[in-house]
Amino acid sequence: STQSTWGGKYVLGHRSALKSLRQGKAKLVIISNNCPPLRKCELEYYAMLAKAHVHHYSGNNIDLGTACGKYFRASVMSIIEAGDSDIIRSVPA
Repeated sequence: STQSTWGGKYVLGHRSALKSLRQGKAKLVIISNNCPPLRKCELEYYAMLAKAHVHHYSGNNIDLGTACGKYFRASVMSIIEAGDSDIIRSVPA
């Protein structure tokens, strides 16, 4: 399910992020520092094909979940619409 914050839309989780990349909807993928290497490679590959940016978050999956205001772990976050935020412009290409 797509969550909305700061007027933007994002999805949490590996499967949802891959789906958004395959559909060409993802603009930015944020990966936590303890995401399993195989999943990380898979996400980076799909992001390259979708021409989406990838950001390696310095925190772990607990930190990423907390940063999204959730009480569960999230190793991957996919930004679909930036909304009012300048998050996509602020991440170096």
